[in-house]
Amino acid sequence: MSLPAALLPPSWFSEENHIALNPTRSEEAFELAPWADQIGLRGLAFFQTSGSESLPKWVGLPKHAFEISAQAVNAHFEVTSEDHWLIALPLHHVGGFSILIRAHLSGSQVTHTSSKWQPQAFADLCEQAAITLVSLVPTQVHDLVTHQIPCPPRLRAAIIGGGGMTQALADAARALGWPVFQSYGMTESASQIATQTYHPGQRGLDVAVLEVLPHWQLRTDATQRLLLSGPALAKGYALRDATGHWTWQPIPSTGLLTRDRVRLWDHGTQRCLSFLGRESGYVKILGELVHLAPLQAQLETLSLRLNCRKRATLIPLADPRRGCSLVLLAEDAAEAERLKAAHNDASPPLLHVEQILLLDPIPTTDLGKGNISALIQWLGQQGLKLEQ
Repeated sequence: MSLPAALLPPSWFSEENHIALNPTRSEEAFELAPWADQIGLRGLAFFQTSGSESLPKWVGLPKHAFEISAQAVNAHFEVTSEDHWLIALPLHHVGGFSILIRAHLSGSQVTHTSSKWQPQAFADLCEQAAITLVSLVPTQVHDLVTHQIPCPPRLRAAIIGGGGMTQALADAARALGWPVFQSYGMTESASQIATQTYHPGQRGLDVAVLEVLPHWQLRTDATQRLLLSGPALAKGYALRDATGHWTWQPIPSTGLLTRDRVRLWDHGTQRCLSFLGRESGYVKILGELVHLAPLQAQLETLSLRLNCRKRATLIPLADPRRGCSLVLLAEDAAEAERLKAAHNDASPPLLHVEQILLLDPIPTTDLGKGNISALIQWLGQQGLKLEQ
């Protein structure tokens, strides 16, 4: 259905707090709104993010943070009132909701689909509605590529967030005409921090080289963890403990020290960023420190090469002898055997996969990311433990 840019609730333009409720988990915001009012938090938008022990954790962002972010993204992608956005992400996530602000500021048209993800139906809707701009997650791009679905003619930019594309996936998508541009952001930043340079029609863009958007000030510590500051940064976190008691955890005025490792450099007047991995994305195998992100990227590249359509991922399991063992979690047995053989051929013995676990479907969040809490629960039922 087509929606006007004024889809934003009237309360958005007041000091009333906005609670971005997931309609299937609304109980996780129980008493959040009156508690926030009671302690004097006003004019914030609360979006849920992952918390420890599966307890609710909400990021409190000033509403003006979304406008600052939207202005930067609109400028980066040259968005005008002639554009037509398709929202194929949930509105209770920053990635979906931020599009409403971009459209509001630019006067663009918006179409929102809440239908279950089907790659061909998505492409058909893009063509029928003459969509020019869309945001997707890498899982959706993978589906478009493996189903060999060509891009509709009017689409000029597909902004990819919620995770990183491999270069192979980006190249395969562009070969089908999909103008994909990798972005990097987080809930705390009201959308994007850095994004690939917008070059309409150009292929071969490096997904690892992103432009830092101008409203951010970025630094790294001695271990390359990102320290983020700027006017679009969240104010803090609303946390609820097991007894139902809410507390407020402010983000320091000096900025947010994230768990993301990045590389920063200057290219002329442009600040550039490459995402290296998360602090938690390292495990030890036989005493050797192993970075999981490049291994997963290799697996995804092999999956494309072998034309695998089902999901597969490497997971680290606790091993009493090795410290950790790499296991291939897959939805299809035949594809898993081929992937295992290809991965082992391309990897040193230390990084070989010896075991395959089948789980169909692999649990995911509504943004297509792996659902870690659901996976941990399933592994526990098998007598296994994820190494974290």
